[in-house]
Amino acid sequence: MKWTSVLAIYCLFWVMSAFFVMPFFVRTAEEEGEELVPGQAESAPHNFRPRAILLWTTIVAAVLFLLYYANYVNGWIVAEDLDFTR
Repeated sequence: MKWTSVLAIYCLFWVMSAFFVMPFFVRTAEEEGEELVPGQAESAPHNFRPRAILLWTTIVAAVLFLLYYANYVNGWIVAEDLDFTR
């Protein structure tokens, strides 16, 4: 596999992982026991931590990509295995 393909596939896993990880780090002002700022939406995060989100997204994406790559090298699941018309 070319390194550009590896990079592109990892980036896809990273973006997918970001959407998976983000809800786990959101705590609203109500959950924190704090008052809302006038005009603030009730669902707005109280303490947004982008570094934690970036770190966990990178870790999850790396694990998923390593599983994908191990499957690519070892051929555990191939396209023929996913043909359910048989």
